Amino acid sequence: MHLETLKVFCDLADLRSFSKAAEKNLMSQSSVSQRLAQLEMTYKCQLLNRQRRPLELTPAGELFYKAATDIIHKLEQFSSELNQIKNAAANRINVAAIYSIGMHSLPEYVRKFMVTRPTVNVHVEYLGAERIYELVLSGDIDIGLVAVPRRDKRLEVYDFEDEPLLFVCSPKHPLAGESEIDIHNLQYEKFIGFDANIPTRIWIDGILQRYNIVIRPVMEFDNIETVKRAVELNSGVSILPRTAILQELAAKTIRAIDFSNERFFRPTGIILRKDRLLSREGRYFIEMLRKKTLHASLTRP
Repeated sequence: MHLETLKVFCDLADLRSFSKAAEKNLMSQSSVSQRLAQLEMTYKCQLLNRQRRPLELTPAGELFYKAATDIIHKLEQFSSELNQIKNAAANRINVAAIYSIGMHSLPEYVRKFMVTRPTVNVHVEYLGAERIYELVLSGDIDIGLVAVPRRDKRLEVYDFEDEPLLFVCSPKHPLAGESEIDIHNLQYEKFIGFDANIPTRIWIDGILQRYNIVIRPVMEFDNIETVKRAVELNSGVSILPRTAILQELAAKTIRAIDFSNERFFRPTGIILRKDRLLSREGRYFIEMLRKKTLHASLTRP
């Protein structure tokens, strides 16, 4: 049954007049009469006493009127709540980032975005890289930020920041006093690294292999925060992105040293599902994330 027919009947019951109901619904009186006749034929009962003036509902009409108004109210409530959900979705950007990016690089961008878009909620989750890929591909996350992004035909991948990689150690370590360090000095050093399936671990292993460096792995962790704590305790040395150790450098709990051989970087990237339709605010957020990166790539010697 059409919702419009229910509304016409309810207006007819409220106004007790064919002409007034027709005027309110922008239709002819005969159309209102036909709608009523269709309802009475469907339910095989008289809903309105046409002999009385003003018009009166029959007992069956009273029952139908109550049911119709209840249906209309519920549908209107549904439409209102659905619009709220749509509006909330339009004003919410779901972002997932690996811990190091989410805790150290991303907050600056979120703050700048909120200055220009104060009504938009940027919801950030800190997750492992594999989980981020899963959520982006499933559509549960709008934007993913990962280190060493992998190529996938289902994904759009954009460069984010190239993070300088530094030699890090405890201030108590024998190499802590060096101003620069040759990567060959890591040979056979006790090394604190990431788990084997972490993309940053694979990237750093590639650097070490290029220089034929053999290290002594003593600890492996799945997140950068635990790696930093182990370095602070002088349990070994590591190679970490500078952006992730700024707090420890300020507190002087970790010593970070540039390599003399070359400047090493860890690439990071923005990942999106290719067929994902982002809101205008989501597209603006991505443009803002890329703007600094694009500028850096143009000005880098």
